[in-house]
Amino acid sequence: MRYTDVAIVGGGLAGSTAAAMLGRAGISTLLIDPHPSYPPELRCEKLGGNQLELLRKTGLAEATLRATTLDGEVWEARFGYVVAKKNSDQHGVMYDTLVNTVRAQIPPEAGTIHAKASAISNSPERQKIVLSNGEAISARLVVLANGLNVGLRHTLGIERHVISACHSVTLGFDVAPVGRAAFDFPALTYWPKRTDARMAYLSIFPIGKAMRANLMVYREMADPWLSGFRQAPEQSMRAMMPGLQRMMGEFMVNGPVKIRPADLCVTEGHIQPGIVLVGDAFSTSCPAAGTGTTKVFTDVERLCNVYIPAWLATEGMDAQKIAEFYNAPEKTACEAYSRAKAYHLRSLSTDSGLSWRAQRWARFIVRLAQGTWRSLRKRVSVGSVPRNLAETRDMERWRNRSTDIAGA
Repeated sequence: MRYTDVAIVGGGLAGSTAAAMLGRAGISTLLIDPHPSYPPELRCEKLGGNQLELLRKTGLAEATLRATTLDGEVWEARFGYVVAKKNSDQHGVMYDTLVNTVRAQIPPEAGTIHAKASAISNSPERQKIVLSNGEAISARLVVLANGLNVGLRHTLGIERHVISACHSVTLGFDVAPVGRAAFDFPALTYWPKRTDARMAYLSIFPIGKAMRANLMVYREMADPWLSGFRQAPEQSMRAMMPGLQRMMGEFMVNGPVKIRPADLCVTEGHIQPGIVLVGDAFSTSCPAAGTGTTKVFTDVERLCNVYIPAWLATEGMDAQKIAEFYNAPEKTACEAYSRAKAYHLRSLSTDSGLSWRAQRWARFIVRLAQGTWRSLRKRVSVGSVPRNLAETRDMERWRNRSTDIAGA
């Protein structure tokens, strides 16, 4: 029997971040995961916005961000036209690189066991984990960060419920220009023109020397469109996004197209002594909404900076202690926002009702006005002329075709 204060089951982003934070804080911690190095997986591939602030609160930002690629500027396209060029703090990184970079920050004092947790039992005092290699772990607290693996949770009476099956589908792949060294844009976000595309958006951004594409769609996994995209991705992209060719020029898709569906799930029966769930183990989010990493960092930052130190300072690990984390205002607000954004983005992308059409049109007008004003200020400040004549022609085309766009 090995003894520790905290045992973390699952070494993805949530579990590895928790292990690094607790280990650096001097808390006795064991991370349990079967993979010595986290394998490639289609999940989070960029960090930005409030995720960077949350990452800094973990104390792991400096080393983690060194492994990423900052785009610096993103072009935003709506209805087939570039409407804005904005400063951007997006940091591109493959998920396995992200996780392994965080793992490298786990101090030696925090042990790592490369095995699977095959059984678990809990009580208000100590918890027991039996591993696939025959070892047994005794811990005051178990953090379940094992994502979609529900086996252990079911043995504890913790149930997962799907509230929106195949809510969205993510396609991940590399793109490269043909006949030239680079694309004109540092990064590009392309919002669709019509709802029949069943598309949220296309995001293209740099990771190292490659340009990575994440295409977010709303389709069933049995939809033949997905297999058609795998067979002819360039043709499928041009058909779905008629204005894309004008921005990208000739391009090709490099390497395989990875496809990942995402269900929206919630958990019941989770308030139990000695066990706490974080990240996808507690609830899932829609990748198109971009809130998954925000949820992970919110969970782990609050848990490791606030609740675990307080729990370990007193005897026992009863359910009342555990409930404090689930009821934390920051966590509940993040959960509610994530779920609401998932449903709102899907309706905004696929609903053809008048109110949703009005919202899409309003967003286009606002982004166009913001982008035009930003561009004018930049030109006045530097006394320069437009650096991209093709974009200027795009604006003229838009003015001449406003009636067609309004019907989108």
